[in-house]
Amino acid sequence: MSSQETQQSVATVTVLPSARISGQRILADTADARTPIFSAASGERVGWQETASASDVDAAVLAARAAFDGWRGTPAAARGEILKRVAVLAEAGREHLVGLQMRISGKPRLEADTDVSDVIACFSYYAALCAQGAAFQAEIIPLPDDSLAAAQCYEPVGVAALIVPWNFPMVTTAWKLAPALAAGCTIVLKPSEITSPAEHALIDIVAEAGVPDGVVNIVNGGANVGALLTAHPCVDKISFTGSTAAGKQVMRTAAEDMKRLTLELGGKSALIVRQDADVEMAVGLAVGGAFTNAGQMCSATSRILVHDSLYRKFMAAFELAVRALVVAPPDADNAAMGPLISEAHRARVRALLQQGIDSGARVAFSGRIADVAEGGFFMAPVVVAEPSADNILWTDEVFGPVACVKSFRTDEEAVALANGTRYGLVATVVTRNAEMAEHYRMRLRAGLVWVNTPQLIYPQVCWGGLGLSGVGRELGVSGLRSYQELRHVIRPAA
Repeated sequence: MSSQETQQSVATVTVLPSARISGQRILADTADARTPIFSAASGERVGWQETASASDVDAAVLAARAAFDGWRGTPAAARGEILKRVAVLAEAGREHLVGLQMRISGKPRLEADTDVSDVIACFSYYAALCAQGAAFQAEIIPLPDDSLAAAQCYEPVGVAALIVPWNFPMVTTAWKLAPALAAGCTIVLKPSEITSPAEHALIDIVAEAGVPDGVVNIVNGGANVGALLTAHPCVDKISFTGSTAAGKQVMRTAAEDMKRLTLELGGKSALIVRQDADVEMAVGLAVGGAFTNAGQMCSATSRILVHDSLYRKFMAAFELAVRALVVAPPDADNAAMGPLISEAHRARVRALLQQGIDSGARVAFSGRIADVAEGGFFMAPVVVAEPSADNILWTDEVFGPVACVKSFRTDEEAVALANGTRYGLVATVVTRNAEMAEHYRMRLRAGLVWVNTPQLIYPQVCWGGLGLSGVGRELGVSGLRSYQELRHVIRPAA
């Protein structure tokens, strides 16, 4: 597909159905059950999405339930072949998928292309697990009684409700959908109403790859549709990515039926720059950690801790880097940071920034929005210096391009500052000292620690956090196990 064809294809997003059930597109009963879809970079309306009704949600779940026995009985190797075809088809449609990310979310081309690569890698990884087969085989359990034999095995949990956010369309879906399908679960997906075209494009590929009707279904809409889905008595597993506040409500709902649960929630993560750090590296990691995807990441390392001896040098270099960021639409030359996802979200981020300033936070410097960024939901990156420990910009997830920098004098002080949060998703450490890197790895309260590396995420390495950052893990073998039940059998020995 040429660049011009891609632009035309993306621009022709019209009306997405209220649901896709057993391969059929379901239209809303009333014309007012429709919400607009906007381009974050231009602010223009590019289409509409119909909202699923309660009956749509029920039909989708029941379709998944009806398809479950057939899909769970499909050999793992055969499921893997389908997942492999999803990866191949996503690669073939890369330009179209990249164009959707750019058009709807406003992501610069490099970020949009990375998203598609992540989708392909995720489906490829779980396809390989299925082909290898070891993760699906029964394991013998030795018993003290030789007359008996025992084994443990992993079986699909059932119907899985997947609820995904707007900040990484397709990526978060792939993280859930690929392992769920590999495990033998059937699916009802609820995408964000803000970025649903990308999710529908991915599900088109899944259908083309040969996933049987009813195995993957979609219901469109906002939080009310998500609430109907998570409360449905025929849903066995919920995997939710979103805010901590929403995650708490999902957890309460899951408790009613003891549904299996994975929650990937917020973060307020730290980047630590020790006195022996490479400052140029540290600045690059700080820019990427705080301002990739315009800071709209649960893993954003927006609390930057810099050793006192490097503080001035770091801040001078950080300012040059932030001021050099090109904040612009994705098709602009050298665009490095895109817009926020919506006008409402930009207003929220600005309000939090102002609240922090009113409480004493000092803006050290900020970037600027390129002249070509007319319309759209752009916001310049902002760096706050030495906020108080109770300032909202230091304690709360802003989910926008706002970073805070604090100095420290000892490693113990840095660990205490980094761990001084109820979140615990990720952390980054910049140091030339391997022994101290291991010290930080052990002491930091985070699900994943990067040492001298960007925020690279591979499907082989599980993802998830501690505290308010969530429950359970995604990706890796742990991600597969989250869609399986551990079961045992004891029988007379042969």
